[in-house]
Amino acid sequence: MLLAGSLGAVALAYSAATPALAASGPFANYSGSWTGTGTLRPEGGAAERIRCKAEYRPRGSSEHEVDLQLRCASDSYNFDLSGQFTADEKNQITGRWTERSRNVGGTAIGNAQGERLQIHTESSAFSADLVIVTRNRRQNVSIDSQGGGQIVKASIALSRM
Repeated sequence: MLLAGSLGAVALAYSAATPALAASGPFANYSGSWTGTGTLRPEGGAAERIRCKAEYRPRGSSEHEVDLQLRCASDSYNFDLSGQFTADEKNQITGRWTERSRNVGGTAIGNAQGERLQIHTESSAFSADLVIVTRNRRQNVSIDSQGGGQIVKASIALSRM
């Protein structure tokens, strides 16, 4: 259930990251709309195909702040995430996320190194680790939940629209 929150932190962690961001910032290659597919594995179930769409927008006047909207669906699972994330001068990332359809949210912390973001998300009910790798017009998101949610693992490949 709360893996959706992890995706937001990634993206947003996933994910999913915007036009106004400087080329040197960790969100520089996240600009605009992304779409893609992947798989998610529910707790105690078989892997399912998932379809996702993400939108990254700059927040305020800072080159290191981004808002994320991420919507994903499989045949049996849907989520709608939003997130607000900030990177400091050392590329340490902090933020908050909300999964709207389940009315749950939490915090995100992590760091960026080159093309790779590593983010840990938490709520009162679960935690998850996300890795986002962005190269040119492609973004790969891996999510591993540490319990408390319906989904335990997700892997998503996004392309910039």
